[in-house]
Amino acid sequence: MANEDVKVGRQAEEDKGALGDSRPGTIKFLTGLGAAAHALRMADIDVASSYPIRPYTGVMMMLSMMAARGELDLEFVHGEGEHGQLGIAHGASSAGARAMTGSSGVGVVYAMEVYSPISGGRCPVQMVIADRTLDPPGDFGSEHTDALSTRDQGWMLGWAHTPQEVFDNTLMYYRIGEDPRVYLPQMNCQDGYFISHIPQRVVVPTQEEVNSFLPPLEFPDALDPLNPLGHGPQIFPGQGHVLEATRVNAMMGTFPVIDEVVNDFNKRFGTSYDPFVEQYKCSDAEYVIFISGGHAFTGKFAVDHMREKGMKIGLVRTRWVRPWPTDYLADILSKFKAIGVVETNNSFGAARQCGILTLEVATTLYQCDNKPVLTAFMAGLGGEVIRLDEFYYMGDVLKDAAAKGSTERTAYWIGFHNV
Repeated sequence: MANEDVKVGRQAEEDKGALGDSRPGTIKFLTGLGAAAHALRMADIDVASSYPIRPYTGVMMMLSMMAARGELDLEFVHGEGEHGQLGIAHGASSAGARAMTGSSGVGVVYAMEVYSPISGGRCPVQMVIADRTLDPPGDFGSEHTDALSTRDQGWMLGWAHTPQEVFDNTLMYYRIGEDPRVYLPQMNCQDGYFISHIPQRVVVPTQEEVNSFLPPLEFPDALDPLNPLGHGPQIFPGQGHVLEATRVNAMMGTFPVIDEVVNDFNKRFGTSYDPFVEQYKCSDAEYVIFISGGHAFTGKFAVDHMREKGMKIGLVRTRWVRPWPTDYLADILSKFKAIGVVETNNSFGAARQCGILTLEVATTLYQCDNKPVLTAFMAGLGGEVIRLDEFYYMGDVLKDAAAKGSTERTAYWIGFHNV
């Protein structure tokens, strides 16, 4: 964090280029973890449950210091492991507390058993995930396989691509997940190291503005000793499909809430987020890179450079993986000639020998009249950086695919192009 905070306003023209907008607030230099910690403090969370694992640990260090300094009235509980850590958050949320937790890599999957009970109990816990590749090799970096392994557990799931978006998503996720039409937990993800540990300028609003946007949690089914009820009992098989249907309806019901909340955030804070999908230089694009997470930051620079060479390329970044905005994406993606999905994850043995996002995109396009050429770029695995020259290679592949109407491979492994 900078030694001095800098005040900015909507008319601060000198800051527009660096910040991407002219939103009012105080500029702080924050990592993704620092941005999450500041937003959680301003969200006035009640309970945080921690267990250390790189690279997410820093957010818990900052929250514990805020609590120790009296900046945050917080019940800070240190679990005996990730499984217990999620159990603590589950209990706190069941009792009506605004709860958070977090993890990375193998810590995320160690807690797998607890995710479904939390979403099944409709407890709006928020979990900060700073991605780390699973063992082997276990390096912390940009691989998304850890969080994506949980994608079928009933949690909302999305990635930020800058520390600013981490801050903003933290507030928006709580308001969406705590909406009475939703009541679902959220995984607030950021790329390990590339977002979690590299500081950028973040505009922080006032506490009063945050309070106006994010009201206190109201959870009518919270545990109450004066009104006992049971949570999480075993049920008869015939009741299962009814319970599952309510969870499906809850997830599908998030779409209008996401739209409302993001648009309200934009009006209040001077931002311009699309509720579901960011399109970068796509208005006249013939082929696009499809991506999620922090490498979109580099990808945009690459698109700019390729545009200067006359290539009709754009970038599409999904802000959500769960819920997956199927109809929204189908309308966007079906207009292109070729799509290359950047897969910072792996799904060994999957159709097309690709990652998880390509399968989602293929399903999205299945019923479209126009079906673009679709390929995958396996990149960022093991936490590797995706370099500009590797994005240029992707652009050349997509340009050729758009011209020919086909591609040589369903998946290209970036870094050794002959595989």
